[in-house]
Amino acid sequence: MKTNKITYWVVTILVSVMMINSAVMYLTKPEIKQAFVHLGFPSYFRVELAALKVIGAIVLLVPLPRSVKEWAYSGFAITFVSAFVAHSASGDPASARIMPIIFLVLLVVSYITYHRNLKFDNK
Repeated sequence: MKTNKITYWVVTILVSVMMINSAVMYLTKPEIKQAFVHLGFPSYFRVELAALKVIGAIVLLVPLPRSVKEWAYSGFAITFVSAFVAHSASGDPASARIMPIIFLVLLVVSYITYHRNLKFDNK
C-alpha cells in the first residue's frame, strides 16, 4: 500500500507540474503561440487551455471529492489524445507526437493508483 501511495504522488506531481509548466509556456512563449497557429487553433483556445490545465493540476493535487478528480482525469486524457492527433495531423515529428502519449501513460498510472488508494483507505 505504501508503494502505491508513493507511486501515486510521484506520478501525479509529475503530471501536474508538466501541466502547469505547459500552461505558463502557453501564455509567455511566442514560439508556443506560433505552434498553436501551426496546428490550426485560434489564439483564445491557447489561453483557455492554459487556464484549464492549471485548474486541472490543482484538482489532482488537493483533496477534493472523487467526482471532481474524475473530471480532471477525463479532461487531461482528452487533452493528451487531442495533442497527439493534432501533432500527427499536422505532420509534426515523432518527438512532438510521443510526448502526449508518454504523459497519457503517466496519467493512467496516476488514475489507477488513485483508485487503489481509495480502495485501501475504505477498508
